[in-house]
Parts: sequence; structure tokens; C-alpha cells
Amino acid sequence: MPKSIHKRVTKQIERKRNIKYNPGKGVDFNTPNFAGEVEPNKESLSGGMRQLQGYKKPSYIIVPKNVVREAIDRTKGTTVGVMDETGKIRKRSTRKKT
Repeated sequence: MPKSIHKRVTKQIERKRNIKYNPGKGVDFNTPNFAGEVEPNKESLSGGMRQLQGYKKPSYIIVPKNVVREAIDRTKGTTVGVMDETGKIRKRSTRKKT
């Protein structure tokens, strides 16, 4: 069992969405269809939103279930969406894929 919340969430998303985690620079998940940044707690949401700047495709903050409400509140009025740890979209990103 992964030790950190970040690792646990990335493993779940990899399995549920059948995608690979990017441990290097940039966002945690960068697929042809979306960009995703895992944030394990409400204090790190702002940093995650900064990481997603510049991506011209649907972009999501991926959070544990107990942070979903806070993430939705923080992303109101932005193009960033919210995905929970199971891969379910809780707030759709309004960025268009280019």
C-alpha cells in the first residue's frame, strides 16, 4: 500500500483511467485528452492550479474525496475541473481540446 496520499491517488487514477503517472516536471498526468494534477490536501490546491496553467486541453485537479468540496469551491469561475480519486469528474473542465 502506497505511503502517501499523493501516491495512493496516482495509483488509483492510473488503474481506473488506464494512464501513466508522470513523475518528472510538469503535471502528474498528461494525456491527449486531459491534463491532471494530483493534490492531496486543500492547502496545495493553488499550487496545482498553477501547474495546470498553459495547458490547452481539459485540465483537472485530482483530489481525495474529502477535498472535493473545497476543490470545487476553489475552481469556481475558472476553466479548471475537479476529478476525485476514483477518476470521477466532479466539476467538468471548460477548456476546449485544441
